[in-house]
Amino acid sequence: MEFWFSEFHTPDVKHSIRVNKQLYSKQSDYQRIDIFETPEFGRVLTLDGNVMLTERDEFIYDEMIVHVPMAVHKEAKDILVIGAGDGGVVRELTRYDRVERIDLVEMDPQVVEACRAYLPGNACRMDDRRVHIYFENALKYIRRCEEEYDLIIVDSSDPFGPSEGLFTREFYGSCFNALKEDGIMVNQQGSPFYTEDASAMQRSHKRIASTFPVSRVYQAHIPTFAAGYWLFGFASKKYHPIDDLDADAWKALNLRTRYYTTRLHVGAFYLPAFLEEMLREVEEPK
Repeated sequence: MEFWFSEFHTPDVKHSIRVNKQLYSKQSDYQRIDIFETPEFGRVLTLDGNVMLTERDEFIYDEMIVHVPMAVHKEAKDILVIGAGDGGVVRELTRYDRVERIDLVEMDPQVVEACRAYLPGNACRMDDRRVHIYFENALKYIRRCEEEYDLIIVDSSDPFGPSEGLFTREFYGSCFNALKEDGIMVNQQGSPFYTEDASAMQRSHKRIASTFPVSRVYQAHIPTFAAGYWLFGFASKKYHPIDDLDADAWKALNLRTRYYTTRLHVGAFYLPAFLEEMLREVEEPK
């Protein structure tokens, strides 16, 4: 008998992956957590039936959400990561010697436990001495912070259900306050392709653009995410994502990457016409 995992991208579109076996399944206090072994994508983590990562393509997401801001802010030492309980973002951040502190705020301890056990490639640096894990509500946590971080990475799930509060104007304002005077915030912005996803992306971008003086969107191709086309938000108090990129300084770090390059960094901010138009629709004149 064949076993397939299917995720609905819309009521009329679903993406299916053949499964060899189910390795883990648990209903936590917040969500259903499943990990599958698949022949094409390796191990796959899903939350409430939505793909969060696969071993095959997680490097694209984690490299793009980490190395883009780290290549722009060359002094980033104190970093807050919201979500990302799988550990992939933390893994990429710990590759930088200059990083002194990584505070990880993850709502669900069961996600971290499952990924430590079944996704060691992601969770391999969770015990780094610079990493401090806080299992609590990110909104409550960040309200207590003021001018504390150089970089905030918001690696939340989609803006529905448990993560909905991480896409509000209040949350982005709290992130602004928690950043130092030259701080950067990056977040996952979802896909602009399907109607519901596109509307959520526009709402999020509008709120960020009205909060930060610098607000841009960049893109990556991630095969197992909706439409294979994913967006990230870059928001900053000071730095421009292209003008302030020091490509030579980043290359001198000799970090081996599989997706990110400084040339791709620049290109990722050049968006297709339909997406530029969608962003203009919600941006307030400056």
